[in-house]
Amino acid sequence: MSDLNPRETVQDALYRAARDLEARGVGYAMRDARRLMTHALGIASDRLTLFLREPLPAEAAGVFTAFCERRAAREPVSRIVEGRLFFGRWFKVTPEVLDPRPETEVLIDQALRFQFGSFLDIGTGSGCIAVTLLAERARANAFVTDISERALKIAEENALAHSVSERARFATSDWFSDVVGQFDLIVSNPPYIRPSEMETLEPEVLKGDPHIALTDFVDGLTGYRQIAAHAEKHLVPGGRVLVEIGPDEAQEVVQLFTDAGLTNCTVYQDFDRRDRVVEAFSTKPSKIG
Repeated sequence: MSDLNPRETVQDALYRAARDLEARGVGYAMRDARRLMTHALGIASDRLTLFLREPLPAEAAGVFTAFCERRAAREPVSRIVEGRLFFGRWFKVTPEVLDPRPETEVLIDQALRFQFGSFLDIGTGSGCIAVTLLAERARANAFVTDISERALKIAEENALAHSVSERARFATSDWFSDVVGQFDLIVSNPPYIRPSEMETLEPEVLKGDPHIALTDFVDGLTGYRQIAAHAEKHLVPGGRVLVEIGPDEAQEVVQLFTDAGLTNCTVYQDFDRRDRVVEAFSTKPSKIG
């Protein structure tokens, strides 16, 4: 990408960058250019229109140019600016964690339909699910796990940034290996992409997200088998499970949960009417005593 003209306005620079990004195969080029510009200028996104006719400062121009070069190389915007809005809150995002997706907000919406005092988040990544639920339910407490210590550190930082860390317990755990206690709710967005599907993913996903957060390297169902096998032990009677799924996995996940004794399985769709979340309930007496 060529150097920006020092006499260019912010708007001129945006239009030129968007044209260049689009020519280099980047979708939603103007949207991405605007997001990168607000970070280069150090301003809130809703204030960008106030600066459009202003000359682009030299320092910000250099930062913006570097940002756009990275985006043209198909690096995700969230990786470039090291963060992402999720359910109205800003979350730190690094190469160690999955980039939060809007589709995951469907799980949040369903979780908030009922009251809960305690919940378990398995494979938390950035902590976007756990932190959001704690922020939305001021009296709730969480047990938050991930197999990656580096991911868990990012989740802890996000919890601290949103003033919910005192109500969260963080632990490194391989699925349920180090989980203790019972909970009103278990939530998880496990790695569900089948290995055969990995090569079909967008370059931004393959370059930006840790592969361990995308796939189980088996068949995409390992996480659901683990949750099905252990949920009853760690749910209070009548407790709930909510998991995000791949769009073609609903039937298999429902069957796994049903076979494990969970009941009232319901599938919820995302904004594009794709199956996205499975909910199930425990009705058996507690096995912890």
